[in-house]
Amino acid sequence: MKLKTLSVAMILTTVPMTGAFAAAMDRTGQSISAFLQPGNYAEAGLSVLDADVSGTDKNGVNTGDMAASYHSASAALKIQATDNISVGLLFDQPFGAKAEYDSSSPNFSNALGGTSAEVTTENLTLLVGYQPNDNWNFYAGPVWQQAKGEVNLRSDISLGNNGAYSTFGLDSYNANMKNDDAWGWAAGIAYQIPEIALKTSLTYRSEIKHELTAHESFGTNYSSGQPTIAALSNMGNITEVITPQSVNLDFQSGIMANTVAFANIRWVNWDGFSITPYAFGTAASGKTLVEYNKDQWTINTGVGRKLTEKWSGTVSVGWDSGAGNPVTTLGPTEGYWSLGLGAQFSPAANYFIQGGVKYFWLGDADALTASSPYEGSFKDNHAIGYGLKIGYKF
Repeated sequence: MKLKTLSVAMILTTVPMTGAFAAAMDRTGQSISAFLQPGNYAEAGLSVLDADVSGTDKNGVNTGDMAASYHSASAALKIQATDNISVGLLFDQPFGAKAEYDSSSPNFSNALGGTSAEVTTENLTLLVGYQPNDNWNFYAGPVWQQAKGEVNLRSDISLGNNGAYSTFGLDSYNANMKNDDAWGWAAGIAYQIPEIALKTSLTYRSEIKHELTAHESFGTNYSSGQPTIAALSNMGNITEVITPQSVNLDFQSGIMANTVAFANIRWVNWDGFSITPYAFGTAASGKTLVEYNKDQWTINTGVGRKLTEKWSGTVSVGWDSGAGNPVTTLGPTEGYWSLGLGAQFSPAANYFIQGGVKYFWLGDADALTASSPYEGSFKDNHAIGYGLKIGYKF
């Protein structure tokens, strides 16, 4: 069975929103598939996630939809410098969070507005690969990562609601964590048999340690009716945040003429992850702003088929374990099941356009905060991801 032509036609098996929604703050899945394409290759992609996440707080009040939509960009350039050496530069936005509570629940809002948070990261990965023959590829290289975050916590404790963020007897807390650059590394091994469209790879990415300068401020002190005392303000102490190490296992193989099966298994070491700005940790008696207590496992598997000389399509299913329950109110879901559909159009042999959509059934979760082990219950939620990618061989 000769399936060599599928090595070009079925690039689609990396449909761009594979990791558009995952446990904790995992967003992209950190694929290196572009680096493993034959010859010289470039691509650019965009994924958009529209989630609907709501629940009831501990007082039985509906929280409203707290999940803000977000997009994630990616790009890659791979050069086959010699028969045995390849070089790749990959850009993605691997970790992040975006939450926006409205004024529905006094546990998460007050006269200043609703609780909100946004965390973003950007990665540049430089990989150098050595191919001793047509089957094996050994690769490694440095990873540059930039991270920043902003959070605004609101709770109307003046109404006697024992609000979600009232640990320090205050109605609000703000933190602005400035951009920080840090370095890590990635390494892996790949094996392929082009004649049967078989590809498999195992990739490790190291943890990356950031030291973010956090500017924090606190709101009104209701016990005295006066502005917060200076001892509870912080104008720039260092907040240490370590983005997690991870392992990706990818597999693809022809199973019949014009048809391939594919699978991705991803492990992310979220257990022990936390974000604790200095003044927040002091005021909240050592408690954390965000924490996860369980590693994440994600599995995506499916089938791709070449339909015509120019069109191909995929169907995939996915499962994500989540990163522990209860979870932070800034991301109150516990894993998911997903179903995805994708299509690829190849006007010529050297370039393509692909797109896809994926529906996520999000797992139920209880939410916690620094001031309470239970702040609400979030059930029956969902999300839809959309992706578009353009690829070019030269």
